[in-house]
Amino acid sequence: MMGNLTWALIVTILIEMGVLLLLGEKRRKVLLASVIINILTNIPLNLYLLYVGNGWSTLLIGELLVVLVEALWYDLFIKNLYHAAIYSLLCNAISFLTGALIQLIFIIHN
Repeated sequence: MMGNLTWALIVTILIEMGVLLLLGEKRRKVLLASVIINILTNIPLNLYLLYVGNGWSTLLIGELLVVLVEALWYDLFIKNLYHAAIYSLLCNAISFLTGALIQLIFIIHN
């Protein structure tokens, strides 16, 4: 179980870092902030989904809370709530969809 959580966190960090870089973000403090906020949001969300929540509504609410928290976090560093919200929304949408695609591939292969 911890291996899966660690793997999910690492993949999320790599994807979201890639998204930020593709968006042209070069500030080290923002890139480091991305790593920190992903550690603070990804692990609790995955533990909650694993032990408490089940179903699409729980997942959707959890993801929306993560987008909100991460947008506020990014705003502390970039001082632009609009850009912070775009960063958070795009990073989380792309990492979520990539994770869903990876899970689908594993289901098809097994």
